[in-house]
Amino acid sequence: MVTGMATTKITITLRDSQLEEIRQRVATQQAASISGFVQRAVQNALQYDVELREMVDQALAETGGPLTAKECAWARKMLSPRKRGAKNAKPRKAA
Repeated sequence: MVTGMATTKITITLRDSQLEEIRQRVATQQAASISGFVQRAVQNALQYDVELREMVDQALAETGGPLTAKECAWARKMLSPRKRGAKNAKPRKAA
């Protein structure tokens, strides 16, 4: 944790197995504390999102600009999980 930065205490919910793994890492000094582990994980996720957005923006710039509404709709459909047991759901073909 960085000293001098404002922090807020919150409550989060984790699976028991996740918490146990974090506790093991703290016990073996792979993490300073549970809070420190979660803070680092959140920071890594935020940084990953920034880097991914930059990579996507660069790829779009190199291949013709932003996606059209039709392309966005197709991507949303392809990337969204299908409901289990949905009627008339066709299996997706491998790429």
